[in-house]
Parts: sequence; C-alpha cells; structure tokens
Amino acid sequence: MARPLLAAIHHVALICSDYARSKAFYSQTLGLRIIREVYRAERDSWKLDLEVSPGVSLELFSFPSPPPRPSRPEAQGLRHLAFAVPDIDVAIATLAQRGVTCEPVRVDEYTGRRFTFFADPDDLPIELYESQG
Repeated sequence: MARPLLAAIHHVALICSDYARSKAFYSQTLGLRIIREVYRAERDSWKLDLEVSPGVSLELFSFPSPPPRPSRPEAQGLRHLAFAVPDIDVAIATLAQRGVTCEPVRVDEYTGRRFTFFADPDDLPIELYESQG
C-alpha cells in the first residue's frame, strides 16, 4: 500500500481585523507561544507565527480592510478551528478567568467526548474538544 500523501497538519492561517487585539487573544488569553513576528511593508501586513503544539502552528495575518466572514458557522470554507484539551472543565474555567465565555458543553454523539465553542475577537468559532475520556 502506498504511503499517504499528507502526513499531518502543519499550520492554520487566520486573517484578523485588529492585529493587536488578536495577537493578545491568541498569545496571552489562549497561551500560544510566539515563534516569530514579521512586518511585511510591501503588503502593509503583520504575520505572527504561534506554536499550538510541536510541529503545528497558527499563522495570524493582518491586511488593510479585510472583508468580514459572511456568516457563522455555516459559511462556505473554514467552519471552525478546534483545539484538543486534556480536561474541558479546567480549560473552560481558565478561559472564564481570562474573560472568555464558552457555550454550554455538549457531547459528541459518535465518540462520547465533550466539547464546547467560544469566539475569537473576529467571531471565528473555536472549539475545545476533550481528548481524554
């Protein structure tokens, strides 16, 4: 059997409306480690690389006047961003202390795992999915 073409997710890229606000949200509120930050003058754009886990990063971009997301969450394209957490109750409590409100916890009918959603500064749906049962 041939090896799979794709090995893993390397990164996810997001365009934000307010770079400073989103940088603070992802690095301070969610605690992602900043790998590098670059200003690209020719594009009037910031690019921030954040580490999600070893080998997986989140790229945060700013561009002048990006159009808003058409609707939430069933717009064509990216539906939501999901992060695995070992204990959803701890994650929700930590986010609440940092001013982030999560939706009520639901249970995945197929896996039995618990999950919830909250929104980033641009109203992008972010899911927390409990990785342990």
